[in-house]
Amino acid sequence: MEKSLDDRRCKILKRATPPGCGYMVERRSANYHPNIWDFDFIESLNIGYKGEIFDGQVEKLEKGVRQMLNDKNLIELAQLELIDNLLRLGIGYIFESEIQRILSSIADNKKSSLSVAQGLHGVALRFKLLRLHGYEISAQDAFHPFKDENGDFKACLRKDVEGILSLYDASHLSLEGEDVLDEAKHFTTKHLKEVIKGNIVINSKLASRVSHSLELPLHWRMLRLEARWYIEACSIGVGGGDGISPDLIQLAMLDFNRVQAVHQKNLKKASRWWRDLGLCSHPEMHFARDRLVENFLWTIGIIFDPQFSYCRDGLTKVNSLITTIDDVYDVYGSLEELELFTVTVERWDIAAMEQLPKYMKLCFLALFNTVNQMAYVILKEQDLDISLYLKKAWADLCKAYLVEARWFHNKYTPTLEEYLENAWVSISAPVMLVHSYFFVKQEITTEALQCLDRYPDIIRWSSMILRLCDDLGTATAELERGDVAKSIQCYMKETGVSEEVAREYIKHLIGEIWKKLNKERVDYSLFSKPFIGTAVNLARMAQCMYQYGDGHGDSDGYTKNRVMSLLVEPLSL
Repeated sequence: MEKSLDDRRCKILKRATPPGCGYMVERRSANYHPNIWDFDFIESLNIGYKGEIFDGQVEKLEKGVRQMLNDKNLIELAQLELIDNLLRLGIGYIFESEIQRILSSIADNKKSSLSVAQGLHGVALRFKLLRLHGYEISAQDAFHPFKDENGDFKACLRKDVEGILSLYDASHLSLEGEDVLDEAKHFTTKHLKEVIKGNIVINSKLASRVSHSLELPLHWRMLRLEARWYIEACSIGVGGGDGISPDLIQLAMLDFNRVQAVHQKNLKKASRWWRDLGLCSHPEMHFARDRLVENFLWTIGIIFDPQFSYCRDGLTKVNSLITTIDDVYDVYGSLEELELFTVTVERWDIAAMEQLPKYMKLCFLALFNTVNQMAYVILKEQDLDISLYLKKAWADLCKAYLVEARWFHNKYTPTLEEYLENAWVSISAPVMLVHSYFFVKQEITTEALQCLDRYPDIIRWSSMILRLCDDLGTATAELERGDVAKSIQCYMKETGVSEEVAREYIKHLIGEIWKKLNKERVDYSLFSKPFIGTAVNLARMAQCMYQYGDGHGDSDGYTKNRVMSLLVEPLSL
């Protein structure tokens, strides 16, 4: 292996331009806007959450919620609605054991009190929550009773807006082959759009929830943004469900601000690290995006729970290095330089970087030192050497980047299948998820490590959703600056269809891959729930970041507003 890498390096060096020959490499520029988040501004963040003042109030409110969850007289539908509200308000993690106990009891109860007579809303909510938490539940058994003799959903259901909205939410937890949920999605989408047109009269609260869900399905939404929206909707009586306890809303608001204070502390730590590293502020790196805050925002989407600060710290570093190295391959490096850099990363050896230009030496040393430090901490604290797994993930990423650089250099447009087979790696999700596996500090097994090394399906499907969402949001701008063809263009060339048709096909693919990802939550897994959650949440974060375009590269818009909402502006108590 080592000899093969050395041979490749020698061949590349023979092709490379000799130093001092006067030949100038033609460099591209993406014209990214500068960093919009000043270091001093980040340092000044302080929402003023006073733990000693609010902790007693929080404890009292939590006790009240636990009493509700433990109330044996609460009917099943009321239990489900309470759990659903806790999750949507962003405080489900506080009551995880109670929620798990209740859902386990409901799943074990074959004679569930919920029946067709109690309505579509209750049945759909039961299905959604059980499947969301990994329980096996038959969609056919749950929803067949709501069909007529022709096998269609009953026409009378269209007047039950709350019911079809719950069914719409449930339909996005479908698995491959579940025709009844595909039919449910089509049926509910059609009739919910009629609601938006005003053809069905409903109250403003429900209308707001319908509009919100049709914009982006609940199951695909970034959890923290959804929590803020739902808290504010409930508190002003616009989009929230009826009958939510004011104490529940108060607890959600206090906890949101409490968690925001933790996130601010995490961000300040990351900002100091990024400033001290000085990578993107170096003149040699003028071409690269400086996106520390945006990279931190990804980590909130992936795992927001306050107890996972270590994971957010590590992933922010990983994401920042990915962004910089991605620009080396996509924007600035010549093909010969990129080949040398790829070999250097594969060798993971300081001596291998002697022939690199200065800007690449800076990148490699930053990568080498940061990743080795991560491996050192895990070895020290968990007695586990993870360096081989981390190095392999980075090498695989750089090799995938190099494939795309060669395609660009050779003006080659691959088939969609060929593109995706490389692009689910080049989108960098495997690097993020391999690191996150070790950062969530779970019990690590030999079987899981062997599976992780091969990139299991939970990583593959999350990566694919990220890739396709990224393509939908960034393909136009990237082609304008001369980047390699993305999935949309590959499909257009392969089939001869218009860009509009190609985009609709990519959206369809995203929906189909979500079914595969949903299956990973239901099947027995070698991986812990926190890690599975990071993979699912990465896909959700992809839907968020690229919902209105390139929210990562062009972050002075919707992304800025989201940063303000989640990291700067507390909820008014």
